[in-house]
Amino acid sequence: MNINVGGIDRILRVVVGSAMVLAASNHVIGEWGYLGVVVLTTGMLQFCGVYTLFGVNTCPMQDKA
Repeated sequence: MNINVGGIDRILRVVVGSAMVLAASNHVIGEWGYLGVVVLTTGMLQFCGVYTLFGVNTCPMQDKA
């Protein structure tokens, strides 16, 4: 499992995922808001399976020196 989520993408996933779960638990939005757990988890693990399928990588390249 390679890291493919980085930088601003990761921060947005954690913030948006947390907000979705919080809103769903407070009955502000419907139960679909609990899908924020998936968004939050991908941000925390820095890995997105959908990105792998499409060959997307938002993590900056690291030096191999």
